[in-house]
Amino acid sequence: MFASESGGHRWQRIPPTEKRGRVQTSTITVAVLDMVNDYDRNHELNMKEIDITTTRGSGPGGQHRNKVESCVVVTHIPTGIVIRLDSKSQHQNKMLALKILKSKLAELQQNKIQAQANLNRKEQVGSGMRGDKIRTYRERDDIVIDHRTDQKWSLGAWLKGNW
Repeated sequence: MFASESGGHRWQRIPPTEKRGRVQTSTITVAVLDMVNDYDRNHELNMKEIDITTTRGSGPGGQHRNKVESCVVVTHIPTGIVIRLDSKSQHQNKMLALKILKSKLAELQQNKIQAQANLNRKEQVGSGMRGDKIRTYRERDDIVIDHRTDQKWSLGAWLKGNW
């Protein structure tokens, strides 16, 4: 319904406070974007794309640190994201590393969606300069001009939806 409304719109009016009859011009740029579903944060990780290794931890801890492989390194192979957690419990480290990886992948997907939406918006809006306008609304002359089709309508009829 609004797909053809994207672009620049110019509104010309004489404010009620204007004593000399000067025309005030306002410009707005409109972008019509599709509804985008957020990335599903409950999305299951594909374990075939994940490499999980364990190593010995570093830091204080003495003999326990030197003998037990409690540090977990989780690598997401397609993106190269690496999560390394180093505390006493290997099981907790693994669970927490997978949660962090899931969160990072969701953020990465959300950034891709946002970048595509920004690109679509920029293409539709243009520069916002006078040459990019698609429609002019002139209160003084009670007229609406569509610059793409060179059609003219009464502003009153336009505002009521009769176009």
